[in-house]
Amino acid sequence: MPREIAPIIAGPKRVDLSEYDAGDTAGLKKEQGLKLLAELGEKLAELTNLLAYAGDHALLVVLQGRDASGKDGAIRKLLEYGNVLAAHVVPFKAPSTEERQHDFLWRVHRNAPRKGEIALFNRSHYEDVIAARVHRLVPKEVWEPRYEAINDFEKHLVEEGTIIVKFCLNVSKGEQRKRLMEREQDPRTAWKLNVGDWKEIPHWDETTAAYEDALARCSSKRLPFHLVPSDHKWFRNVVVFQRIIEALEPYRKGWLAKLAEMRKTALAEIEPIRKSLEKAKKR
Repeated sequence: MPREIAPIIAGPKRVDLSEYDAGDTAGLKKEQGLKLLAELGEKLAELTNLLAYAGDHALLVVLQGRDASGKDGAIRKLLEYGNVLAAHVVPFKAPSTEERQHDFLWRVHRNAPRKGEIALFNRSHYEDVIAARVHRLVPKEVWEPRYEAINDFEKHLVEEGTIIVKFCLNVSKGEQRKRLMEREQDPRTAWKLNVGDWKEIPHWDETTAAYEDALARCSSKRLPFHLVPSDHKWFRNVVVFQRIIEALEPYRKGWLAKLAEMRKTALAEIEPIRKSLEKAKKR
């Protein structure tokens, strides 16, 4: 492995995103990174299978980031290796009329994964302290208390058996603009064209401040934010894979033990039936 592949924000402490290089690759070259990614993919496949089959825990992957930071790409790569039968993707867009009639966490909680499931959040409840703040969708006295509500919500999920891995995909202003321009060149990416992405650009500094506060106020040693350098797509994927594996690995032994017990119980039920079938066959 290279040196520490990405910063871990385990606040509460002040976060200054200008101090972090969105183009960092931890000394890896692309060829090395792609080879490492394939190796990590095999580990991720095993661990997500164990999680799904043991059924004792759920996995929630939160992917926050600006437009064109690579949330969709990271999810597609995860689904190449993760247990897709146990996974579901939840894109959080502007709240619907029904969602606005509930508390801000209502739509999030109802999409949280059950035990044995994996939920991949494309944006998340953090939009309610980022987009809601930047665009003044609600007054400060409404969004300010949400940091504490988010922390309590995530703590509750963890206590109930959910493994939460939170990512902030950090993309530079230049790389973001480059990707937005590239979408206009290829008809296959026409579905990504969105005037709203360009309308967000003038809000860069305000959005940065909102992200910095969210990272500082909603991270801890137990539930850190992983700040992912995302100017290089392949390296972004390496970081995401590695950090999910690190979160799941401590449970591997317990999941294997659970599956061994399940096997023992199942065989105890199967053996008598198989023996009776063999006796009937000999008659």
